[in-house]
Amino acid sequence: MAIMAATDGFLLLAGFWVVMVILTYIFAKKKEDTRKEFLVAQRSVSWWVGGGSIAASWIWAGALFVSTQQSYEKGLAGLFWFLVPNVIALLIYSFLGPRIRERFERGYTLPQYIEHKLGSKAVHTLYLVPFFFGQLIAITFNMFAGATVMSLLTGISMVALMPMLAFISLSYTLVSGMRASVVTDFIQMIMILAGIAIIVPWTVSAAGGIGAIAPGLDGITHTSGIFDPAVAFSFGIVTSIGLISQTISDQQYWQRVFSINKREIPKAFATGAVLFAIVPLGLSLLGFIAANPAMGVSVPAGSDSSMIGVAAVGHFLPNWAMAVFVVMLLAGLTSTMDSGMVAASSLWVTDVVKYTAQERAIITKELNGIPLSTEEEIAAARKLEKRAVQHTRLAMVGITLLALAVGYAAVFIAGFGLTQLFLLSISVAASISVPTVLSLYWDGLRAKGVFIGSGIAIAVGMPAFIYFNWASNTTMIVASSVFMLVASAMGCLLTPSLERFWAGWEQFINKSKW
Repeated sequence: MAIMAATDGFLLLAGFWVVMVILTYIFAKKKEDTRKEFLVAQRSVSWWVGGGSIAASWIWAGALFVSTQQSYEKGLAGLFWFLVPNVIALLIYSFLGPRIRERFERGYTLPQYIEHKLGSKAVHTLYLVPFFFGQLIAITFNMFAGATVMSLLTGISMVALMPMLAFISLSYTLVSGMRASVVTDFIQMIMILAGIAIIVPWTVSAAGGIGAIAPGLDGITHTSGIFDPAVAFSFGIVTSIGLISQTISDQQYWQRVFSINKREIPKAFATGAVLFAIVPLGLSLLGFIAANPAMGVSVPAGSDSSMIGVAAVGHFLPNWAMAVFVVMLLAGLTSTMDSGMVAASSLWVTDVVKYTAQERAIITKELNGIPLSTEEEIAAARKLEKRAVQHTRLAMVGITLLALAVGYAAVFIAGFGLTQLFLLSISVAASISVPTVLSLYWDGLRAKGVFIGSGIAIAVGMPAFIYFNWASNTTMIVASSVFMLVASAMGCLLTPSLERFWAGWEQFINKSKW
């Protein structure tokens, strides 16, 4: 289906890279290299820039490809079960965000808060597993998706394209971390909305107008409506649990909570949810048109149905119009990749790097809002900041190389595609979402309960979820998702009662003659 020359593809990527780097240096380069600047942009991001960044970072390959695919395959039901959970996943931060800023105003990561809240290194370490895994898959997923599209359109091999896409995001993110991510996200969101405003109405018009959409509203599987029970069970439950849990266990959004002006967090996430919704709603029209048998749109040879939106645009519009579509896709994919890189570096420098006793004391003072009192402390703090920022940049490079390795593995695994990466991305999220919410609202939460419940969910539920997806066993996929939620919740909720029961039993034994 190659409709662009390979040379044009390389030029388009190079042009996109140059624009992002220039914009970063103009709008996001700051002289101060500190953790507060590099990781949370001085906690001063406005709601309108933050809202655009939130939307752009959530417009990953799922929103760009899976939403169109589900509309094509399952019609309105597929769109509904993809769109609604995605929007809810962002809106819940309007409540969770202010809550954590009240309790942990100067924090950097959610695992850092969990350790502060529960005082348990074991639970903190357990949390790092899904948090790092989420960033790894986010970068891999979007890099893989971008390479898939570019390879389809230009004939350039995915093996060559993936490192190029990784380099584009990494190069400008290394400049100023979170501020670079937020500023470029905002600009990329404008690109995405502009691309949809141009491409979608044009495609609908070329296909014959609104009348071309209606015959495809039930998808190629002819679903019986928005609440088709088969779709709700097979796709809706898993997607709802996975997507809502995914944001709760995603450092990208907690990092934005810590970066946005505290009073403007609800407004920022509400704005992000609305801006995000525009994208799958617009792109779903491409899926409905392609599902109309009279249109003659088919899945490109050598790819799966996630590429049906690209096929629809290529079918109805001139070849040069695809460049606009590709720029829009690149904007959405790279926005999530750079957010994943910054989030991973934040986790690394905050939760993994070992600090000296003096450095830990300085960090503790910062978290508690206590000013440094001696020249020695101030000098040590300068060294700490320099070393920490170096670690953040190294972590970005490290997570990018690891994602590239996973991406290459996916290329050479038969039958592995975007759908599998999407399911992998949500496979572990449900294991810690309930404890995270409880940690913000319930003072009775115990470290032991979180460790046992989430540990069981990760050790049993995640492998089961992945296996049953591979085996296409819908019933067990749903059961695996529900199991992770229930296991983690029961571990948290039952532990205080079990502790009281055990304490009472010991007291009874001690007082008895036995």
